[in-house]
Amino acid sequence: MFHDAVHRGASLSYSPEERDAWSPSPEAPADWEQKLLSRHTVIAEIRGAPVGFMTLGEDGYLDFAYVAPDWTGRGIGRALLQAILREARRAGLGRLSTEASLVARPFFARHGWRETARQSVIRHGVALTNFRMEIDI
Repeated sequence: MFHDAVHRGASLSYSPEERDAWSPSPEAPADWEQKLLSRHTVIAEIRGAPVGFMTLGEDGYLDFAYVAPDWTGRGIGRALLQAILREARRAGLGRLSTEASLVARPFFARHGWRETARQSVIRHGVALTNFRMEIDI
């Protein structure tokens, strides 16, 4: 789902070279399982199939936020974000942060997140534009 979200879902915002650097292979990176297990991970499913996920670290950092391209615009992201916000409040976090892609930036802005910086991050030698964003909860 992650690879598909990057390569199909972000195709209008990032070049093929940028998407290949962001997700070079449909195979999960070696550290993927550890990253997901070390965070609070919320998965959206439709008829038993995963259609989206978000992760929240103990420090309030929302690291992953992806919805399968065939399911965007149907409220999956909103439902995942609401679950993340509930968990953050339960954990006593006062502020959340993320680094939102060009695709995710409008979604987070619609849900009250504010942009604090535009940045370029280097992935596999390629610069990708994203945005630091945060929200007080």
